[in-house]
Amino acid sequence: MKILYSPASPYSAKVRMAAKFSGIDAESVLTDTNAASSDLIDNNPLGKIPTLITDEGQAIYDSRAIMQFLDRAGGKRLYPRNAAKRTEIEVLEALCDGICDCLLAIMYERRFRPAEKVHQEWIDKQWTKATRGLDYLEANLPRTTKSLTGGHLALAAMLGYLGLRFAGQWERGRPKLKRWSAKFASNFPELEAMRPKP
Repeated sequence: MKILYSPASPYSAKVRMAAKFSGIDAESVLTDTNAASSDLIDNNPLGKIPTLITDEGQAIYDSRAIMQFLDRAGGKRLYPRNAAKRTEIEVLEALCDGICDCLLAIMYERRFRPAEKVHQEWIDKQWTKATRGLDYLEANLPRTTKSLTGGHLALAAMLGYLGLRFAGQWERGRPKLKRWSAKFASNFPELEAMRPKP
């Protein structure tokens, strides 16, 4: 089994951490989406990462579909069996992924447009969405034990991406999120190594 990934991608980080935590042996294959390699394009017509390729050659994408597959295939359940609790975890994951969507939209706007065409109003709108989500999480942080869920891993990946691309811009007024991120790093060093990196 292998996971095509990019080290900076929070979605890649989430699924790689989930595979590791679930005891699934998956090779991480560094993949440049701009190169449109056959390994990626032949397995995911969208040419996006992460893409998981099973031992049988089945390709699974996007990150939430991969997470559901890992939940079924792994030794540790990433989502509770109880329907109400499962929905709660899935919504947490969706919120963290949604914040990442906003942050990536900001990065793409700044990185791929000429400076004179950067739309600051668009950036401000995305940042407002992201900070609303962060404020919600600050007020409603999930309880974390040694039994992690898909929501916890999405939160860890999202905070890792903030640390990578938005350090010094999000922490003020959010001490609980800062502490949660530091505690995750100290309690799960093997997963911390997979959080977003340059």
